[in-house]
Amino acid sequence: MRLSLSCFALAVALCPVSARSQSSPQAPLTVIRAGTLIDGVSESPRKGQLIFVRGQRIEKVADASTKIPDGAKVIDLSAATVLPGLIDSHTHIFLWGEDPKKGGYDENILKAGIALRAARATYAARRALEQGFTTIRDVETEGAGYGDIEIKQAIEEGTIPGPRIFGATRAISTTGGYNLEGYAPELEMPKGAQLVDGPVEARKAARQQLEHGADWLKVYMTHRSWVDKQGNLISQPTLTVEELKAIVDEAHGWGKKVACHAYSGIGLQRALDGGCDSIEHGLSLTDSVIAQMIKQGTWYCPTIAPYYGDWEAENTPGGKRDRKRASEHEISVQKAAKAGVKTVFGTDIGGIPWTEPMGVEFEYMVKFGFTPMGTIQAATSRAAEMLDMKGEIGVIMPGAFADIVAVSGDPLRDISELKKVRFVMHDGSLFKNEPNAK
Repeated sequence: MRLSLSCFALAVALCPVSARSQSSPQAPLTVIRAGTLIDGVSESPRKGQLIFVRGQRIEKVADASTKIPDGAKVIDLSAATVLPGLIDSHTHIFLWGEDPKKGGYDENILKAGIALRAARATYAARRALEQGFTTIRDVETEGAGYGDIEIKQAIEEGTIPGPRIFGATRAISTTGGYNLEGYAPELEMPKGAQLVDGPVEARKAARQQLEHGADWLKVYMTHRSWVDKQGNLISQPTLTVEELKAIVDEAHGWGKKVACHAYSGIGLQRALDGGCDSIEHGLSLTDSVIAQMIKQGTWYCPTIAPYYGDWEAENTPGGKRDRKRASEHEISVQKAAKAGVKTVFGTDIGGIPWTEPMGVEFEYMVKFGFTPMGTIQAATSRAAEMLDMKGEIGVIMPGAFADIVAVSGDPLRDISELKKVRFVMHDGSLFKNEPNAK
């Protein structure tokens, strides 16, 4: 008995060491030499900085002349540009691309079993992290239930590598407001989102998703879109203002937020009138919509890149729609940038194959009016603010989580450098280190 008690006492003494090391002053110290530091908040980079990391957190940031304590591990990124871990505010880890030639969206739901989809989501999570995205907001599992929260749990317990995840689980739309569609009417087809009709059902769906761990709620305020005879982009509205208000009220009561997929027109206006926290896509932002977004403090996640691929033939209804979406979106993004709408970076990756570089969205944002620094902040400190983690992620400053990435060149001169992340540290743990790779 004494032996077993002694062993138990030893185990108690030793087992918590790794947990304590996450934040204890006794945790090993790592010092990163940053040639150029973009901290996520400052408007100008700083040269020759040292980042002191202890456990999961950044302990301090100091000038390169500061003495490094004996025994500290030193990582030399003095020839690189160092930034906070990037944040993608619009992903779908359970989607595997929507190539029309390969079956489009329906292929994800009808051909892949849940085990295959989970395996692909595991790959997607790792793929995001290796590209420097240490945090993602995953806005709907597209028929995979609460899988994003379970992938999040697997990451947090150390079973698989991946970024910090804010999951929106199933998403919410209405009857006639989401895929799968076009099948024989007597067939009950699976749906990518949870469908509701009326404020009571809407509130119940919100409660169900929140009960099962949703960090955000995602609603579809518009569905299909087309170009009318006058050449206008029309978007089918879905939820009513009353339905959305029930969802928003419930989410806010739980301390959570609501992201609204909204292209244009009636549905976009309902999204704002119903009190949504973020507009996703926002293809046609009128001056009055922009003014309302600024007044209400609504976030904008434009996801530009997806609207430049898989266009249908030019003179078909689908082709006209695709081109109109892109042209309207360009104008909206430019107006939002000029007006100072609170904007975050989002790729809609998943709709785009996960094999594609997520960083291409940076190039589109710069092309359509955002400064390189503003674009970087949209993927760091501004996204952190939207996620209610201001000062904890998206910045390199004392007390923040040690989410740190590096690129070889200067992204303020060439934003495409952010497609070539060479170094990734997440929560103080080194995931990728190839700062001298070509």
